[in-house]
Amino acid sequence: MIAYVKGTVAHKNPSFVVVEAGGIGYHINISLYTYTRIEGAETVTLLTHFHVKEDQQTLFGFYEEQERNLFRLLISVSGVGPATALVVLSSMNAEELRAAVIGEDVSSIRKVKGIGPKTAQRIILDLKDKMIKESGESPTMLSPQSNTLRSEALSALVNLGFGRPAVQRALNRVLAAHPQTATPEDLIKLALRELSS
Repeated sequence: MIAYVKGTVAHKNPSFVVVEAGGIGYHINISLYTYTRIEGAETVTLLTHFHVKEDQQTLFGFYEEQERNLFRLLISVSGVGPATALVVLSSMNAEELRAAVIGEDVSSIRKVKGIGPKTAQRIILDLKDKMIKESGESPTMLSPQSNTLRSEALSALVNLGFGRPAVQRALNRVLAAHPQTATPEDLIKLALRELSS
């Protein structure tokens, strides 16, 4: 198996990159997220997943281990192929996907092109427990209600000028300490205290 490819970028666009390494040009399919991370790079190191079908061998590349892990989780779901998994990872970042799956937010997953209601439910059913175990977060912390509150509060706080990673950490702490928070306003107030402390 090819674990990664390191080399010179011969060609790239938002859906694939050609990386030249050892005199060979590797055609590697990528997500929009990976494309934005390598957009200006002349040399890259991409973690890879080698997908083999009866009539096709395809290489998929990822900027981060986290993205490759999510890709592998997605393609383990019946009805989700590699192309669909890449569309999911191009439409949602890792944090959003985890929150949607753990929070059983079918509507967020259905917004991804090519994902219908049954597939969205299957993704949640197959991956929720795996993601909870992997992240160490309790299921009560990310119930459907708290997931909606979290999304609204995250958007509001980012619009106020706070950095997304800092806001996400603050919201995680608040929801862990106050799982019964009922309104976005309450959640924002508590998160502001965390951010200013």
